[in-house]
Amino acid sequence: MATHKSVETKYMEQRAELFRGLTNLDRRSFLKVSAAAMGAAAGLASPFSFTPVTVAQEPGEGGSAGGESFRFAYISDSHLYEKQINDRFARALMRAVDDVNNLDPQPDFVFYGGDLAQLGQVKELELGAQILSNLKAPLKIMVGEHDWYLDMGEKWQDLYGESTYSFDHKGVHFVVLNSVVEKDFWTARGMSPMERMKTVAGLDNGLQSPFTVGDKQREWLEKDLAGLADDAKVIVFSHSPLYKLYKPLNFWTDDADEVQAILQRFKHVVVIHGHTHQILLNRIGNIYFHGMLATAWPWPYAPEGMPELTVEMTRPDPFNSTDGCGDGEVAVHPDALVDMVYNLWNRNPITVKSTYLGSWGKMDVPPAPNRPSY
Repeated sequence: MATHKSVETKYMEQRAELFRGLTNLDRRSFLKVSAAAMGAAAGLASPFSFTPVTVAQEPGEGGSAGGESFRFAYISDSHLYEKQINDRFARALMRAVDDVNNLDPQPDFVFYGGDLAQLGQVKELELGAQILSNLKAPLKIMVGEHDWYLDMGEKWQDLYGESTYSFDHKGVHFVVLNSVVEKDFWTARGMSPMERMKTVAGLDNGLQSPFTVGDKQREWLEKDLAGLADDAKVIVFSHSPLYKLYKPLNFWTDDADEVQAILQRFKHVVVIHGHTHQILLNRIGNIYFHGMLATAWPWPYAPEGMPELTVEMTRPDPFNSTDGCGDGEVAVHPDALVDMVYNLWNRNPITVKSTYLGSWGKMDVPPAPNRPSY
């Protein structure tokens, strides 16, 4: 009598084959494994899980770059578990790497926005590093709290180096901050490393302290920016938003006011952050804030509301694992303001022009999402 494999059995066999293929993965085998992952992950990941970014400068600007424009790709918030627990997020990250590698021409570099791992475990971080190592373009990376609080960043720094750094690329000064520094809430409670990690990962447990940049990094930031003119082009990456939105979910940086004061002398500064997994738009004086979509899952908006300039995402379909997730494009203009396209999966993209934030929401108001909330 003929026998038929159940959907669950077929899925588990495909899953096992995928992770067998990830062992000792090289570039040639990655192409084969990622192709298989894409087929198995149909409906789980967007056709494009990265953010191509175009930085445009006027002729003669940008120092030695001479006004040359360039592109970089952005991948963020994969929240990888160990492979025997969850493989959906790994498949999404593989798809993102595959998408970036198919760009022609290649971006100048790829920026990863934090929370590569879910619980900061060695196998989670090594799985992420293994997948990201197949990028053709150079990698820049930022740490998230899920990467850090199991071993206080030891494994992450072993893989990627310092969590706070800056670099210059074709006339733009990029600053990467570790904005998820917390005060010690674990020692007095006698917590184990995993208890500490799960407390931080829980967000709304009431035990942890708010995220901060901290005194040491603020001093570093002042020194790093000291040699720049007031009209310099500055882009800052932080995992948490560098303003105070909603403390219970740590959509909040406790010393954001002090960081903003350091950036205040520049004509314009753009801050791009992860962590919130949703469209967030804000402006505080000369600083323009843009939250990024996640590839893992969307967070709901804070119950107390959102910044006035935010274009609200509609509530995702709870039966669709990728609804509310997505990617986007960012065009940075010569004045350091940006146009951002949010490519929400299963919905029309939303374009937020620089003139929208520049006019405090009076010009070029983006359209509402094309599908109702669930």
